[in-house]
Amino acid sequence: MVIRRRARRILIPLVLYGISAGIAAYFVHHAHTGARGMEARQQYEGLAANLNAEYEQVRTERTEWERRIGLLRADQIDQDLLEERARVMLGRVHRNDLVIITGQ
Repeated sequence: MVIRRRARRILIPLVLYGISAGIAAYFVHHAHTGARGMEARQQYEGLAANLNAEYEQVRTERTEWERRIGLLRADQIDQDLLEERARVMLGRVHRNDLVIITGQ
């Protein structure tokens, strides 16, 4: 009888602590490696950084195109830009131009 009481007094808390530690380890593991864990957050932050860099690049390209389109408006046409576009569209060159033919 005495031995059973001692065993119960020792084993029951050990089992409860073991189960509690297992549950805590489960949640810590999934907090680190789960679909919404720390590793996934780092991947999302890296993806967000790449997308922000691409967004900035596209934005600068858009402002450049808007500037060039602004030069082609009917009320203020830039003569150099108009001549460049006409040469490209007609496939002509000026006799003083230097033409360099590159490969495919």
